Amino acid sequence: MSIRFNIDEVFVMAIKIEENGAAFYRRAAELHAGGDFETTLKDLADMEDEHKKIFTEMREQVGEDEKLEQAYDPFNEAILYLNSMADYHGGEGSQSAADKLTGDETILDIVRTGIELEKKSILYYLGLKDLVPQRLGKEKMDKIIVEEKKHVVQLSKILTQEKKK
Repeated sequence: MSIRFNIDEVFVMAIKIEENGAAFYRRAAELHAGGDFETTLKDLADMEDEHKKIFTEMREQVGEDEKLEQAYDPFNEAILYLNSMADYHGGEGSQSAADKLTGDETILDIVRTGIELEKKSILYYLGLKDLVPQRLGKEKMDKIIVEEKKHVVQLSKILTQEKKK
């Protein structure tokens, strides 16, 4: 059995990753309710929601031909790679990220974790990019990666500001 991928499926994964990222920050905000950085954590969740919106809009712009046609993978390498990345490397889309929060984390701990999760997501998308042929929307992968890089920049700014306090 061969596995086939198209850019529409990638956007479905990207949207889910953003939902899980928002859940991570909302859980952190919940655990730190009334604390000094509850608002910052809620803002980070909102940032993830905004990227979900961007990816949803990008998905709506995918042509029908890009949705229907799929890349051919006769050796099932794509599914093995994706499962490995999702299961073992986590990333922003890992549902377990929010479950690991205890409430003892500082804002610096949470932001550092967020940066690491974003980096793993970028690596995940870079791997996916190799699995989506040009004719099936490969260039759209760059847009997803650019948005994820923006997350790292935003989180790095927060990290720098918090370190100065």
